[in-house]
Amino acid sequence: MLRSLRFRLPALFLLGVVLAAVVATLIAVRFFQSYTRTHAATELRGESAGIVRLYEGQAGVGHVSLKNLELPLGGDRVYWIPAVPGASLLAGPLPELPRSAVPLAKILAGKPPAFDLHVRSGSYLGVGQVVRLAGLPVGVLVVAKPDSALRSRWLQLVWELALAFGIGIPVALALVVYFSRRIVRPLEALTAAADEVAVGHYDVPVPERTGGSEVERLAARFGEMTAKLAESEQLSRHFLMSVSHELRTPLTAIRGHVAALREGVLDDEDARRRSLEVIAEEALRLERLVGDVLDLAKLDARRFALLREEVDMRALCERAYAAFAEEARARNIEYELALGEGAVLVTDGDRVLQIVSNLLANALHWTPAGGRIDLGLTARNGEVIVAVADTGPGIAPQEAERIFRPFWSGDGGGTGLGLTIARELALALGGRLELDSEPGRGSRFVLVLPVAAPQPA
Repeated sequence: MLRSLRFRLPALFLLGVVLAAVVATLIAVRFFQSYTRTHAATELRGESAGIVRLYEGQAGVGHVSLKNLELPLGGDRVYWIPAVPGASLLAGPLPELPRSAVPLAKILAGKPPAFDLHVRSGSYLGVGQVVRLAGLPVGVLVVAKPDSALRSRWLQLVWELALAFGIGIPVALALVVYFSRRIVRPLEALTAAADEVAVGHYDVPVPERTGGSEVERLAARFGEMTAKLAESEQLSRHFLMSVSHELRTPLTAIRGHVAALREGVLDDEDARRRSLEVIAEEALRLERLVGDVLDLAKLDARRFALLREEVDMRALCERAYAAFAEEARARNIEYELALGEGAVLVTDGDRVLQIVSNLLANALHWTPAGGRIDLGLTARNGEVIVAVADTGPGIAPQEAERIFRPFWSGDGGGTGLGLTIARELALALGGRLELDSEPGRGSRFVLVLPVAAPQPA
């Protein structure tokens, strides 16, 4: 419970709120203490200056005694320091202070600071003012305010802040718990969904609306991930079924012909020769299938070695075209070769031939009898372009990327590796494979290779 995000998140938020409140309180109290002291010192300077002016005015007309002098000081206290030790020029109720109790030099210099005054009756904040008669300083009048009066001001502030915290902290706690639950709830849903995905259940619901937060983006990516995992599992199952079917078909044929030859059923020399030809063709078919799987594994692992040799693209296209000419003729497909300006590339000729052959095989697979397939070669702007166009059913935009995924086949036939290997090989050779297709208008695959071969890394 204590380690769960549901508990730790509000606890951390609340701790942050409390720490911020404590720091803000300490700063506020410190500033208020400074302000209170400064404000009190200003008041004391005004009071002391007023008393001195009042006394000096009365002394100027012969009233030298402070006995009848009214001091409007409230709870403040007034002290007297004679300018000459032992001299008592004022007769009145004012207690005297020792000269060492105040910064006398600064006061006499006309810069009376506020200072802390400690006497038997307690601690005070004091301000001194020079008293002059006939232009000569006769003493210093000190007005002091008890520290308890200053302390009561900021203590009142502390109590008010404590009351505010007593109300604010529960409100903050309620808000923190509310918003943390809104944050944690979709995360818990994602955790539950992840647990389902871990056991192979990919059709799990994920939270869709979380206020546009990072959690919503995480949920969206999680949904995409589960969709891809489901598709990957489906493709893997399809691949296993396709590969097992593709392997079983030639193996069944090979076993049948081997059994016939072993049992002597085929006593005619021509029949035995045709049987051996079938075995050879089916073995070649198995070899191609295993080669496709191995090629894909090497491309995915980036352990694919490429040769560097001079390749005549015109001759290569003629060779690829001839390999499928008989199949096209047998299906009454109009099969055309258009060779424009050729080029000699420094690349891996066998892999380029494999790409073009895969494109032609794909076109023959999807083009109906009586359709048309065109193989063209052109060169422009430092690139060689090989295009294979067909009059098949075409490809919908949403399927344009899917057809290049491994083990995916539009009609469930074959292993779905041809186009995947073609595109990966094109990228490995420094080129690219493009697609231009519309449903009902056929497809056009374009292999683009640079004339200047890329340097190996």
